[in-house]
Amino acid sequence: MEAKLHEYQRYSVDWIEAHPYSGLFLDMGLGKTLATLTGLHELMKDFEVIDKVLVIAPLKVAQSTWPAEIHKWDQFSDFTYSVVTGTPNQRMSALAEDVDIYITNRESVVWLTELYGKKWPFKTVVIDELSSFKSTRSKRFKALRKVRPLMERVIGLTGTPAPNTLLDLWPQLYLLDRGKRLGRTVTQYRNDYFYPGQASGHVVYSWNLQNGAEDAIYDRIGDICVSMKKADHLKLPARTDEVVTVSLSAKEREVYDTMERDYVLNLNQDEIVAANAAVLANKLLQLASGAIYDEDGKALPVHEAKLEALDDLIEQANGQPVLVFYNFKHDRERIMKRHPEAVDLTSEVIDDWNAGKIPVLLAHPQSSGHGLNLQAGGHIIVWFSLTWSLEYYQQANARLDRQGQSQPVTVYHLVTENTVDERVMKVLQGKAKSQDELLAAVKAQIKKARVSDYD
Repeated sequence: MEAKLHEYQRYSVDWIEAHPYSGLFLDMGLGKTLATLTGLHELMKDFEVIDKVLVIAPLKVAQSTWPAEIHKWDQFSDFTYSVVTGTPNQRMSALAEDVDIYITNRESVVWLTELYGKKWPFKTVVIDELSSFKSTRSKRFKALRKVRPLMERVIGLTGTPAPNTLLDLWPQLYLLDRGKRLGRTVTQYRNDYFYPGQASGHVVYSWNLQNGAEDAIYDRIGDICVSMKKADHLKLPARTDEVVTVSLSAKEREVYDTMERDYVLNLNQDEIVAANAAVLANKLLQLASGAIYDEDGKALPVHEAKLEALDDLIEQANGQPVLVFYNFKHDRERIMKRHPEAVDLTSEVIDDWNAGKIPVLLAHPQSSGHGLNLQAGGHIIVWFSLTWSLEYYQQANARLDRQGQSQPVTVYHLVTENTVDERVMKVLQGKAKSQDELLAAVKAQIKKARVSDYD
C-alpha cells in the first residue's frame, strides 16, 4: 500500500531533513512514525547522507509498531531492519545483522552504550517518546548523554514533552542540541528561567517560572522543534480510529489455540470448558484480553500483552486524559492494579473528569451509554477489550465523539493478533452486518482450526 502523506506530515518530513537535530512534538494519532520513516528513507535512499539508524522506543512499540509501519507501506520495501530486544544473546544476534535500521527498547540503552562505548556506530538516532528521557537522574539519560557527541543526527518524537513542568524539558533538549539552547547543565537552566518556590533553607522543593520565561523557552527551542495539536493545526475528521496490534508469545499462543481447538483448557490445574461455540467465542475474547474465568468464576491470568500496550498509550498521552473501555471485570481489576491512578466511571466523578482532573477513566460500555456527557474531559479513547455489541460500541464512543467536543477524537483498539479480536473488529468497522454473522465466522474459524489439527 502506498502511503499518501497529509500536508502536515510532509511538513514534518521536510523539518527532519532540514535539521540535523530536531524535535517533533506531535499529538497522538498524527503519524509521527510514518513521517519519520519517510524522512529517514529519503535521507538514506534518495540523498544517501545517512546510514545505520538506531531507533529507541518503548518495548512494545519497538517490537510491533515500527516493524508494522515498515511492512505496511510500499515505499519502505527496500528498508531492512533488525529488532534489538530480548536476552543479551538475542540482542547481540540482532546487532550482528547488516541492516538499515536497528530498533531497540529504551531499557536496553544502558547496555548498548556500555557495549560500544567510544566506538558508538549509530550516527543517526531516533528517540521515540523523547519525554521518557525527562529525568536527569535516570540511567538511560546519563548513558545516552555520554554517547551524544558521537551522533550526527538526532530526531526526538513525543506528544507533550513537558506535561507537568517545563523543568522536564531540559534533558530532552540536551539530547537534541547538547545544551546549546537551554544551557549546558540543568542548574544553569533553572537559574535562567525559574526561581525557588517552596524551600527549606538550601533545599528547594519546587521551582516557579520567572515572568516571561515560558515564552523565552519556546523562542529558544523554536528553530529545531515543531509542535502540532490536532485541533489547532490539522484538517482531520472529527474522529480517527486506530488499531494497535498486540502479539502473543509462543506459550501464550498455545493456550489460546488449545481452547479454540478443543473447547477445553487445563490451566493451573483448573479445567475450563466451553459448552458451545457461543460460549467458546466469549472465552476466546477473554483470552485475547489476557485472562479467563474458570468454572468457579475465578479469573486466571494468561498474558499481559494488552496491559503493556495500554501502558504505552497512556505514556504517549503525556498527561492527557484517557477513557478506557473494558468488557470483563478481570480487565478492570488488572488495569486498576497496574494503574492505581485510574478511576471508575460513576456519576460522582463526571465533574472531575470534565475538569481534567482524572488521568485515566475506566468504563464498561453497558454502563456508559446514553446520556453521559464526557466530551469536555478528553479526546482519547482506548478499547482495552472489545464488545460484541455494535450498539454498545457506538454509544460508548459517543461519550467523547459528540457535539461540544473541542478536539478531534482518537479511538484506539487493542487487537490481539490472530484471535477473535480481529473478527469483532470487522463488525465494529462495519465489515460484517450483524453479531449473528460474527458468530458464524467464529464457528467457521473454529472448525478450520480443529480440522487443521488433523492435517
